[in-house]
Amino acid sequence: MSALSLTPQTRQKSVIRAEKCAKRPNIRAEKCAPPPNIRAEKCGEVLIIRAYFCNFACKSDVYASMKRKVYRKLLEWKNSKYRKPLVLEGARQVGKSWILKEFGRNEYRNMAYISCENEPLAPALFANYDIARIVRSVEAMTKQRVSPGDTLIIFDEIQEVPNGLSVLKYFCENHPEYHVAVAGSLLGITLHAGTSFPVGKTDFIKMYPMDFEEFLWAKGETILSDAIKSKDLDLIKMMHGRYVEILKEYFYVGGMPEIVSRYVAENNVNEVRKMQLNILESYRNDISKHAPSSQIERIQLILRTLPGQLAKKNKKFVYSAVRKGARASDFEIAIQWLVDAGLLTKVSRISAPQLPLAFYEDFNAFKLFFFDCGLFGAMADTDAAEVLVSDSIYVEYKGAFAESYILQQLVANDTDKVYYYSADNSRVEIDFIIKHNQSLLPIEVKAGINVKAKSLRLFTENNDIPLSLRFSMQPFIVQDRIVNVPLFAAFAFGSWLS
Repeated sequence: MSALSLTPQTRQKSVIRAEKCAKRPNIRAEKCAPPPNIRAEKCGEVLIIRAYFCNFACKSDVYASMKRKVYRKLLEWKNSKYRKPLVLEGARQVGKSWILKEFGRNEYRNMAYISCENEPLAPALFANYDIARIVRSVEAMTKQRVSPGDTLIIFDEIQEVPNGLSVLKYFCENHPEYHVAVAGSLLGITLHAGTSFPVGKTDFIKMYPMDFEEFLWAKGETILSDAIKSKDLDLIKMMHGRYVEILKEYFYVGGMPEIVSRYVAENNVNEVRKMQLNILESYRNDISKHAPSSQIERIQLILRTLPGQLAKKNKKFVYSAVRKGARASDFEIAIQWLVDAGLLTKVSRISAPQLPLAFYEDFNAFKLFFFDCGLFGAMADTDAAEVLVSDSIYVEYKGAFAESYILQQLVANDTDKVYYYSADNSRVEIDFIIKHNQSLLPIEVKAGINVKAKSLRLFTENNDIPLSLRFSMQPFIVQDRIVNVPLFAAFAFGSWLS
């Protein structure tokens, strides 16, 4: 029986059942998995419409419902005629291992995966740089045939083995026909620890927590994300309340894939907080394991005092707020360690609003933001009800969370470098400044609907800037040279400026 042969009434009931299956796939997975034929009948063979929902509903992988933008970059890497061995960078638990395995399963005939952290033979694998021997060893260890162009070789947690990164040079120079990708937590730290790195012999892709668009995808709200990309103002206006509701969820949940997947499946905010705290604890363990012993206490102090630093109206990082009498020399190594680990994003001040921005960077003044707004909320011990229910979103921390969120969207969507501006002789401060379309783009961030502050307008006029951007809870509107974009549309800010 085909879907088209069903009676209208049966077809309608089947679609309703399929919709229910789609909304909570992970919860229904166990019920759906054992009897696939029964499930097909219950869905009324509307699988032609909802097939992919039923497919990922029955997968045990916790990330099964995650669609990630980085996948497109991996495809570009695979198809490039200038392809080199790939280094996938990113903080721990942003989904690097999963996306590489998913990419290997989908885009190659074979995938040879080795975890250098869990495989006892991994150190011997890189004992020398004989690529033919390494390939034979990979085949023996993974029981997968390695064929040039048809097999993706993945070395995960590559930083755990000596010479692991160095061997990429010889894949590049002597055997470029092999497709090799490596991933590892704290790779940035390893590169600064005396490890020989094949400069110019690798490609790099950075991976971040899920942005708000990916969060919408995970919740099955692709129509809402598409409306933002296409600037469907009528639909966006009608669904404004729904956007704000989901944005509050994202503020609390954040973009760590495992947490997002569990939240979408169970809608349990208490479980979300437990998982966030577990991830933060794993970071503390990483610090104790990998950081220089002289820096461990200082790194922990920076993380402990970060919420207080961002709660201030002036969010400039102050060393004395970490420890009384502290100076830059006491903490600059610890800060750089956290930046290299991908846990903090450093936003430096510029002394003048001119291009190129790097020429005017003030290395003595900067802000520090945690890389995921959900984990930052766990660090600050925010209450779920205050985030998800309160119309004010936050009280003491509302500015910090809104700025953290916007920065997370900018970074995840390939904004090269983000700065901020504050004048030496006035109270004018611009939250963020970036280069966009060969011009200076000032950005103001407002957590609510009150946008009466004059800083952005005066800054735009006084510096003859053609266009400025304000993010707030107000709808899209153009006021002279200021474009107001709703906070929930931040991931697509470029299309709103065109």
